[in-house]
Amino acid sequence: MLNVHFFTFNAFQENTYIISNHKKECWIVDPGMYEQRETDGFISFIEKQGFTPQAIINTHAHLDHIFGVQAMVDKYNIPFSIHRLEQPVLDRGRETAAMFGFSFNNLPVVSSYIDHTTPLQLGEDTVQVFLTPGHSPGSISFYYEPGNWVIAGDVLFQGSIGRTDLPGGDFDTLISSIKKHLFTLPDNTTVLSGHGDSTTIGDEKRDNPFLR
Repeated sequence: MLNVHFFTFNAFQENTYIISNHKKECWIVDPGMYEQRETDGFISFIEKQGFTPQAIINTHAHLDHIFGVQAMVDKYNIPFSIHRLEQPVLDRGRETAAMFGFSFNNLPVVSSYIDHTTPLQLGEDTVQVFLTPGHSPGSISFYYEPGNWVIAGDVLFQGSIGRTDLPGGDFDTLISSIKKHLFTLPDNTTVLSGHGDSTTIGDEKRDNPFLR
């Protein structure tokens, strides 16, 4: 059984996740550490837990979700993966940082691309991948049925949805992604978002003003 741990980092209040198994192997999802103290605290948690990071897997490549990627690559010598359609977003990282007033010199290099038609394997556990564009062109979501959770990045939030005014975003595509993939999951599925608190599929079907 996979467990999920979450942390909130940087000025954008971005949620970073660790997915771990019983062997203490883990994936790092969307590392958003910007300040050195954030990176140090994150590494300290990994070491105290005795985790062995295996890879960095990102839901998408917007600035706030990749700030900490290179630090993790350097520390643990692990691969960094996104969906192929997200590469143009990653390529704009430095100029996007400048637009928001951030210095970002450690733009990470992708090791391999995640194929949404192929599940991911952490030890004996399998995680499904959904291609859920709209917030960004290559946004993906990670669904773990035995644990009844989905890490949805910035696709779906408690009472809201991801913004679609950034390059590669599209409102109709985002709504379609949510309804086609996320809203077909059981209502009690926990949605772990890229910002803010967790929610459930059922709550968002019932209460989300963008999706009623």
